[in-house]
Amino acid sequence: MTQTLPIVLDVGPGQGLSRYLQAINDAPILSQQEEKDLARRYSEGEDLEAARLLVFSHLRYVASIARGFTGYGLPLADLIQEGNVGLMKAVKRFDHDRDVRLVSFAVHWIKAEIYEYVVRNWRMVKVATTKAQRKLFFNLRKNRNRLGWMKQDEIDAMAEDLNVDTSTVREMEGRMTGADIAFDVDTTDDDESTFWAPSETLSDYSADPGTLTLKADEARVRQQQLDTALDVLDERSRDIIQSRWLAENGKKTTLGDLAEQYGVSAERIRQIEKRALKQMYSAVST
Repeated sequence: MTQTLPIVLDVGPGQGLSRYLQAINDAPILSQQEEKDLARRYSEGEDLEAARLLVFSHLRYVASIARGFTGYGLPLADLIQEGNVGLMKAVKRFDHDRDVRLVSFAVHWIKAEIYEYVVRNWRMVKVATTKAQRKLFFNLRKNRNRLGWMKQDEIDAMAEDLNVDTSTVREMEGRMTGADIAFDVDTTDDDESTFWAPSETLSDYSADPGTLTLKADEARVRQQQLDTALDVLDERSRDIIQSRWLAENGKKTTLGDLAEQYGVSAERIRQIEKRALKQMYSAVST
């Protein structure tokens, strides 16, 4: 959808971001019924014009959310662009039969795209590569009370607040506080600074960049396949699979606990889990 649904605005060359913001703020606000009708047209008839109108009417919310991330030193226009991608993903997945407004549903998708963009571009080297690290990154940026290195009591308080080890907080602070340095330095200087350049101090060549790139691509494909598989499940089945197999802390929720949560037997939970795994396998095998 992100490739087939251009957002056409009357913004000419040189008019810039301010003209764009004015254009999206002038867009009509849809009533709930209008929103449902457009969403139905898109989901049932693949009406791209209906989807475009849904996206266009919600661009003002993307800009508002993106402004909250300007403290990371990244261009607002780029933040909005990434948020727009999240909005289009939300429109694609929006269920018009549920009693919820699109903006409430889309907030998660908009923020997720902006989060990913910030982490990817805040430094030359990624400071956060896992979901848990990203959560810590944004909370650390938001909750730090002063510049410079944190005191031990501040680290302890943040670790307790975010439910992580103090070593994890310290490691992330080090990643965020350290500055980017050049891989190579100017070798025309007559001092010994070249010795400290990363290009001069590397000694282990076992981690081939091509292999690392391939592994990263494979991990991304696996994540995309997982997301596709989860999308075919109903809400209860998805929750059961995530609780049983995808918990961040690695602790597998028992069948008994899920049975109590949903008011059914443990055997029924096992059956739902088995059926859901088959559905997921079929989704990525076709």
